[in-house]
Amino acid sequence: MSQQQNPPARRPTIADIARIVGVSKVSVSNALNGQPGVSEATRARILAVAEEVGFVRNSAARALSGAKSSAVGLALARPARMLGTEPFFMELIGGIENVLSDASYSLALQVVSDHERGLEAYRRWWGERHIDGAILVDLREGDARVPALEEMGLPTVVIGDPSGSGGLTPVWSDDAAAVRETLEYLAALGHRRVGRVAGLTGLVHTSLRDRAFTAVCADLGLETPSVVHTDYTGEEGARATRRLLLSPGRPTAILYDNDMTAVAGLSVAQEMGLQVPRDLSIVAWDDSPLVQVVRPPLTALTRDIHTYGANAARTLLSLISGRKVDGFESPAPQLTPRGSTAAPPA
Repeated sequence: MSQQQNPPARRPTIADIARIVGVSKVSVSNALNGQPGVSEATRARILAVAEEVGFVRNSAARALSGAKSSAVGLALARPARMLGTEPFFMELIGGIENVLSDASYSLALQVVSDHERGLEAYRRWWGERHIDGAILVDLREGDARVPALEEMGLPTVVIGDPSGSGGLTPVWSDDAAAVRETLEYLAALGHRRVGRVAGLTGLVHTSLRDRAFTAVCADLGLETPSVVHTDYTGEEGARATRRLLLSPGRPTAILYDNDMTAVAGLSVAQEMGLQVPRDLSIVAWDDSPLVQVVRPPLTALTRDIHTYGANAARTLLSLISGRKVDGFESPAPQLTPRGSTAAPPA
């Protein structure tokens, strides 16, 4: 009778299956690959245990040799059509690829519908020995992927704040410092009513920015802030901007959580007959060519996203090589004033 076994706290191998079943590694390889040399009863036991521990049959040859795959995995939970329109992720992936290429590693990238499907992809890649490590993005509060990847023993770098990364290795920047710099700048210009078009609720970095925004507004004596959460798309950014501009206490400045929503907000302000920055100041999170080519060019929080991705890739390669890495803090975004911010109307 096959015993129920907990999955090993690392990538399952033929040796694990052989030990559990009590047969040789050659017998396990023959059973997994449909070769003769084992009885049907033993083959059935081997296949059952392989399934229990998350081993995938077509990984047998590589698992037997112990070879590395020289690849890392990244599963992105978002509509595939959006990927090419998000400057942040294109720059981030470019930085990751640059470092991996220099190290003769490749990137396994898959766009999935949700985080559950993303976790399935990481399990499959790891079980099939297609990857040696993983990069985790869009960290959620209480993210189920974190303990799952810890249990799998998959070397993983989380691009996100250490407060949500559990035992995984984080690469992050100080978003709260960027919020404070922006609000202090707007307050110095004379703004007392600042709104915010935020990202998705439940994301760790959104929650951190929410808390920092509320706290700094209170510290500076600004009016109770209005915050509208979106999905980062231009359509949602436009709707959120209309909502803020039609509210009784219309803000004189709005901070947007990404460049797409900020550009959409600029269009809405102009559509409603407002002049930027005379009637409304706009600040975009994450500088990009997109916010620089509009008129007026948008004041933005600037950081080297390419280097941010490169730091994540270097940290992951260190983990894969067996070195102990505590994490890496990238420089906080810095405010770059442009033509979209000025003193509010008298």
